[in-house]
Amino acid sequence: MKLEILTRITRLVLNAGLCAGLVVIASPKTFSQDDLPNLVRRIKPSAVAIETFDVRGEKLSRGSGFFIDKDRVVTNRHVIDGAYRAEVHLNSGNNFPVKNVLAVDAEGDVALLRVDAPPNLVRPLSLDRTSPQEGESIVVIGNPFGLEGSVTNGIVSAVRDIPGFGRIIQITAPISPGSSGSPVVNMQGQVIGVATLQITGGQSVNFAIPSERIAQLDRNAQSDNSQQISLGELVATTSRNKRARAVEYFRDGLSFLSKDDCQSALPYFQKATDSDNAYGEAWAQAGFCNEKLGRHAEAVEASKKAVAIRPSAESYFNIGLANYYLKNYRESENAYRQAIKVDPYNAADAYYALGLTYRDSNQSDEEIQAYKHALRIKPDYAAAYDRLGQRYLQLKKFTEAIEAFKQLAALRPADANAQNSLGEAYEAMNKHEDSVEAFRQAIRLKPDFGKAYFNLGKTLLAQGNRDAAIEQYVILQNLDQDWAEKLYGLIYP
Repeated sequence: MKLEILTRITRLVLNAGLCAGLVVIASPKTFSQDDLPNLVRRIKPSAVAIETFDVRGEKLSRGSGFFIDKDRVVTNRHVIDGAYRAEVHLNSGNNFPVKNVLAVDAEGDVALLRVDAPPNLVRPLSLDRTSPQEGESIVVIGNPFGLEGSVTNGIVSAVRDIPGFGRIIQITAPISPGSSGSPVVNMQGQVIGVATLQITGGQSVNFAIPSERIAQLDRNAQSDNSQQISLGELVATTSRNKRARAVEYFRDGLSFLSKDDCQSALPYFQKATDSDNAYGEAWAQAGFCNEKLGRHAEAVEASKKAVAIRPSAESYFNIGLANYYLKNYRESENAYRQAIKVDPYNAADAYYALGLTYRDSNQSDEEIQAYKHALRIKPDYAAAYDRLGQRYLQLKKFTEAIEAFKQLAALRPADANAQNSLGEAYEAMNKHEDSVEAFRQAIRLKPDFGKAYFNLGKTLLAQGNRDAAIEQYVILQNLDQDWAEKLYGLIYP
């Protein structure tokens, strides 16, 4: 049985498998190339170089960052790894010490530092809280290989949703060593994310952590000033914390997952859970990757460990999907319902998947209600209208089926299958003229649609127009022999 599941976790559904894909994004903003130098001049003073030193005072590393407030600098967490002291170098040539660490997002590889610099020298950048657009032009100002204030540009090549983590922005702008922590800025001068360079297995992945995580980190810091610690204290805390090594593995796995490479990502998530068995986010990613790779039993086991530590709708959904494939329909139903309970406002995909579970366990009334719940939450859910119409058609509730397929056709005006399904519903009610028009529209949209030609020929034959039905048979002989033979059997019984 083929399965179609459109999920928030993966955004795309394939037959007999789950696959991650790109977020559907609007068309990009346009800008003049002449605007680029002006933009660079405007934002360059906001970017900084960050130099770190070890316990002996020797230079340790060099990275990048940027001001988001008069005394707050954002950089990558890994830029300050092992540092007991750090300096911020402004574009003006002034240097200022890092006073302390205000907040850290380990999984997101983001750190917020406090730097006391004269306000007249600081030009904070604003954060863009919306999701960037695929193809949108961006600028990165960093310090690759110690070359301070270097400018690179490119586009947003993808915006991906990673279950249990959130969005990640893939960019074409080069991110070399020293550029980690750079601001990724749109053509309006707003930060869309912080650039991160991950090197795993000899591969460099250029991506940015979205500004929404930066904003959340800043809110956390402002709400809990007691969390401020020195760089030295951060080193000491990290060395004693088994989670720190696990997070490194997690980030390595994330770099592969950002490219939809679960095969390479999974071993790193497994190493993360081996390092820290209580690492819920790593168990969640291990469950997701196992499911995507078709390892359903392993997906259930990992996802159950994830929800035992930190319940999430994504992991419950993963348990439901894995059990569905294992034909454990009762367990699948229970897991989907838990996903709905945890996140009822974003539960359209869970209701839809629940409907498919009811379909395969022959619970038609419950299936219909599940699709209706999905449509209440997400009125433009085309796949739910399709499955709802098909179920109504099977139950001979033709009026309801026609209404569902009309909604589907309105949402997918270029979808030949939607028109063909509408035609089948009309034909079931002996509305031959309506069905003929729907089948003809399906053929106009897809000229090689064998099933639509068969349905058209069948309907024409029911109208008594045998010659027109034969014409469809002749066309089918050159398109699809199987459908041609079926129509021939109706014309010449």
